[in-house]
Amino acid sequence: MEDLEKAKNTPAALVRIEAAALAALADRLENGMGAPFERAVELLLHCGETNGRIVVTGMGKSGIIAQKIAATLSSTGSPALFLHPAEAVHGDLGVLMVGDVVVALSASGETEEILRLLATLQRKGDALIALCCNMNSTLAEAADVALDCSVEREACQMNLAPTASTTTMLALGDALAIAVSMRKGFRAEDFAELHPGGKLGKRLAKVGDLMHVGDRVPRVAPTTLMTEVIYEMSSKALGMTTVECEGRLCGVISDGDLRRLLEREGGAALTKTAAEVMHVDPRTIGAKELAAKALAILEAKKITSLVVVDKAGTVEGVLHLHDLWGVELI
Repeated sequence: MEDLEKAKNTPAALVRIEAAALAALADRLENGMGAPFERAVELLLHCGETNGRIVVTGMGKSGIIAQKIAATLSSTGSPALFLHPAEAVHGDLGVLMVGDVVVALSASGETEEILRLLATLQRKGDALIALCCNMNSTLAEAADVALDCSVEREACQMNLAPTASTTTMLALGDALAIAVSMRKGFRAEDFAELHPGGKLGKRLAKVGDLMHVGDRVPRVAPTTLMTEVIYEMSSKALGMTTVECEGRLCGVISDGDLRRLLEREGGAALTKTAAEVMHVDPRTIGAKELAAKALAILEAKKITSLVVVDKAGTVEGVLHLHDLWGVELI
């Protein structure tokens, strides 16, 4: 019997309790909670259309989950903030504006600090979305939309510490954020603008943010002799040069092109012009494309640089493989 009790409290068993709670939540969304969930999404969408904000609140462990949900909403294009319910009744209620939507998290639905906010919310007319485990609670009944986060039991061996319940709240909050984001047509480019820092920011950066521009771009004319071409390539240190006809790209010469030319022609190679050596159909990319797309092209073509051009073929910059260190393919 003792061994059986220990088996129920292994790390794997505890994780399975939380996994089962998530599976039950998914079933509810498919079989009865879909309509309330959609109503919550509509409220959040309407809030953004009327310049309202999403205010997420919760106490204790639910408050920590509320902060994460607010952060996820903000990072996916829905401005949101966290309001601590205890601080709210001591002056921070002033942050609420007409047109806001409040998302309140409380497993019991009877959290005193949360219930104190109800009168103010009703007076202001702000919409209220509740994430509760008790659908007969005061909070659930007062809400415009109540979403059921109930669990069969917590992962805690005493069935007390918020574990499975906070996991379902987090998953439901993420589902709301992503559903709203998808309805808004939020794109990877929009995500990149909100995440300019770190590895994620670089992966989602645009080519124009990373490319070499101005005097750092190697440029020669079609009539330029190879002695000058080599100097330009060496001084700009990108392993290539663009060949431009009145600012528009007409070819590219790479280190590989130069090496093969010298192997074929020897010293006579230096008497040739750029037009005689250049590759006339180079791969290019637009400045607004994602860096990850540029990396995919470089890896597929086994090249080290891409010329960045506008729709007219005018050279705007050069992107080198080294500029993409830290970028991952999406």
